[in-house]
Amino acid sequence: MPDAFLENLLKTPGTSGFEQDIQAVVREFVTPFSDTVDTDVHGNLIATVNPSGTRRILLDAHCDQIGLIVRHIDDKGFLRVNPVGGWDMQILLGQKMLVHTDSGSIPGVIARKPIHLLEANERKTVPKISDLWIDIGSASKSETAEFVRIGDSVTPEPSLRQLRNGRISGVSMDDRTGVWVVMNALKQVSKASPAACVTSVSAVQEEIGLRGAQTSAYNVNPEIGIAVDVTHATDCPGIDQNEFGDIKIGGGPVVVRGANANPRVFELLMDIAATHDIPVQINALARPASNDGAALQVSRGGCAAGIVALPNRYMHSPVEVVAESDLEYAAKLLAQFCLAVQDDTSFVPVAKS
Repeated sequence: MPDAFLENLLKTPGTSGFEQDIQAVVREFVTPFSDTVDTDVHGNLIATVNPSGTRRILLDAHCDQIGLIVRHIDDKGFLRVNPVGGWDMQILLGQKMLVHTDSGSIPGVIARKPIHLLEANERKTVPKISDLWIDIGSASKSETAEFVRIGDSVTPEPSLRQLRNGRISGVSMDDRTGVWVVMNALKQVSKASPAACVTSVSAVQEEIGLRGAQTSAYNVNPEIGIAVDVTHATDCPGIDQNEFGDIKIGGGPVVVRGANANPRVFELLMDIAATHDIPVQINALARPASNDGAALQVSRGGCAAGIVALPNRYMHSPVEVVAESDLEYAAKLLAQFCLAVQDDTSFVPVAKS
């Protein structure tokens, strides 16, 4: 089963803009081995080992999860919501939800009309968010308004299940698993003698536009930045590997190649993997990344960026699946990468002679 840190990460809700509770979990874990731990006004948690190091390395993962936000309480006391991040509306139907209020989390369910009452054309149509509502059991608008305010966040009820072969399933693997990786990599670095200053960031608001990575990277001003996020595992039915690559759960972390990845960062990651017997997979990215790696690469004057991804099945659903071994190998890969960076290590791309 997952260790206590990962379990707490996966069971603590926090949508974009509401990450305070999850950052408290991260702070408790990193404080004992970090030289400095700070939280900026955006909400990013920034932990550093060896702040006097000449080279600056930033390891990034985002802590926010997709969710919902309350927009309206109707006359019958039902909650109408807007999505925070990219939801498949069909995935939301029938889910157990939590409404996070000032007085605590209130259980509810998200639903629409039963299938028996749907018109023929409605049965063939994917519902819009406006077709759904959250029922917390209230009898009236006034009752609901005693507990719920406009702007309260809503998440699926946290879950964590152990599957076969070291796989785990639950809510918010995207990207709490990445947070586990970058903070455990920092812990491993803290036990050695890094030449570089190494900073791990639990970034906010990735799901609504890579916002936390933009501000934290500006403040840290790294020379080298590696983003850790989940990526689509393609070893399940219905996914074309010709289009999306061959990415397996349990096959090791994915090292990304393409314009969003500095070629010398990529090669050093691959060298580290070979030296330390770390299984890795390679995936190609033909466009700017849809994760924090895109923001890191172009922050200020730019940095030597890399992306290490964790294979994930059923992304943006309450039943995401990852392999614990992929997380462990990813943390080791990043830690050894950071320890390999010396004062004279160059990441300027040059032609091979």
